[in-house]
Amino acid sequence: MALTVGTKAPDFALKCADGTTFKLSEDWANKPGIIYFYPKDFTPGCTMEACAFRDNYQDLAEWGIPVVGISTDSVESHSRFQRKYELPFTLLSDLTGEVTEAYKAKVLFLPIAKRITYVLDANHVVKLVVENFLAIDTHVREALAHLKGEYQKLSDGQPSA
Repeated sequence: MALTVGTKAPDFALKCADGTTFKLSEDWANKPGIIYFYPKDFTPGCTMEACAFRDNYQDLAEWGIPVVGISTDSVESHSRFQRKYELPFTLLSDLTGEVTEAYKAKVLFLPIAKRITYVLDANHVVKLVVENFLAIDTHVREALAHLKGEYQKLSDGQPSA
């Protein structure tokens, strides 16, 4: 079972596809965002999901909403995946699975993540959870619908409640 709406998202630090480190509390300080967990780079479903976020990235950027994708794949795998599909958002490597587990996104008895998307507010409180393994395109659509209900587009790209 995923984290619930109203839960404070656990802080974490993970390696990005470009080799830098992303820390939630620092890189998204006072910013809302979307964290999506997915099982494996280059698999058909995960590729469709990543491309759906890519294809809707401009809409998310209009609200100043950053996106990170997390799986237990390596930095090298993420780097290849990001380049091949021209993904404009950050992919994070959780090789140990600790963050995946903290976000209740770990597949039971397997070292991979479930398909779960979290929309966080500026205080990193979970505002929306989308957990549907098979209906891949619903993750970005539900996140966008939620954001459209919560925020107004501003000319400077910063969200406003």
